[in-house]
Amino acid sequence: MKLKQLSLRLEGAASYVPEGSRLADIGSDHAYLPCVLAVEGKIKFAVAGEIIEGPFRIAENQVKRLKLQNEVVVRLGDGLNVINPEIDRISAITICGMGGVLIATILDEGYQIGKLTGKERLILQANKDESDLRTWLIEHQYQIIAEELIEENSKIYEIIVAEKAAESSIPFLAEDIAFGFHLRKERSLLFIKKWTSELAKNKQILVDLPKSATDQSEKIQAFTIKIAAIEELLK
Repeated sequence: MKLKQLSLRLEGAASYVPEGSRLADIGSDHAYLPCVLAVEGKIKFAVAGEIIEGPFRIAENQVKRLKLQNEVVVRLGDGLNVINPEIDRISAITICGMGGVLIATILDEGYQIGKLTGKERLILQANKDESDLRTWLIEHQYQIIAEELIEENSKIYEIIVAEKAAESSIPFLAEDIAFGFHLRKERSLLFIKKWTSELAKNKQILVDLPKSATDQSEKIQAFTIKIAAIEELLK
């Protein structure tokens, strides 16, 4: 089982897991990511967390088939509840294939109950609402150390990597939250492609809003501001 067998977005996430990590992969999708990293000897230990019984059983069988029971533990539970901080000593957490709001909720719930200690590197692959995720990270004193866009099956995915910052407050601009601390500075071709597409979608929404039977003035104002920000970005 080689790393190339992962999807492009999971391969991208895997590349940010430090060598020798003790990993918690939340919403583990058959435990593919921790199993590949374990087979390749890149991690010491992993918890694969699943909230639904069916995927949990499939992940368990996958780990058994590969004889990785000593390296990968599959647990049934909600979010970071599957982590035992004192025993597991997790140093990296991956959460992939979810919306940014849901990822932020999982992190916040884990933070509230002491499952997120601040010692872990967070490798987060959001399908949407990345700005909400960045907002949570900054509000909880995490520094975004890397960002990457990956295109797969005609969809563009975003990976955000964060670690707890030494300072209590992190300087940022609204543009950093909306478009990415690193991505907007790097301005890759994929970044331009993503925001050109988003600009077209938002302009179409703005055209359609006045056709509604209800008052859409607040939404019209919000989309007008958003469109102006994207246009400024793409100059």
